[in-house]
Amino acid sequence: MMHPAFEAFSTSILPVLDIAGTAVFAVSGALAAARERLTILTFMFFAAITGVGGGTVRDLLIGAPVAWIHNSTGITVCMVCALLVWFTPGRLWSERAVDWFDGMGIAAYGVYGSAKAIAYGIPLVPAALMGIVSACMGGIFRDVLAGVPSIIIRPELYVTAVALSSCSYVLLTTLGLSTTLAAAIAITAGFALRALALIKGLGLPHYRK
Repeated sequence: MMHPAFEAFSTSILPVLDIAGTAVFAVSGALAAARERLTILTFMFFAAITGVGGGTVRDLLIGAPVAWIHNSTGITVCMVCALLVWFTPGRLWSERAVDWFDGMGIAAYGVYGSAKAIAYGIPLVPAALMGIVSACMGGIFRDVLAGVPSIIIRPELYVTAVALSSCSYVLLTTLGLSTTLAAAIAITAGFALRALALIKGLGLPHYRK
């Protein structure tokens, strides 16, 4: 018999966030490959590792089947996004396109990761952390492969924006809001903070000796 929390998760709008988050992360990965003028196969690899990397780590940690191995939709979306970027003239992508697509991805995936963890019976605090893992790991893999400073150590708020999305979702659903409304509020809050950080260069204080 299906657990009630998992049944509610499976039949809600939340799984759509998985596809949306995968798509925007995949685009950010392909754009990173474009910036380095790499090959079409490398575009696909960057799109895949960025699109499904965080979700893979999350699924392994919460004891869930790794999603893209059991359902080809996610990895197919990554390949389509890689081809889309490959065949789109580079002049159409802004210099900071990777950051903006990544910002959309972390907001969606922060919520989705937390929701899936809760559906698998993970307590609330670790569930919020699983949202952060889901949203951050793909970008970390992308940056390491591209040989650039990891996005999580750049000065603008990043992990903080993810934490706002995932923690807001967990808190709002605990307070009784519907999953759809809680997800909408949490995604908007997380993306708004990341957008503000990109525009204004907002960051947390640095350590001083």
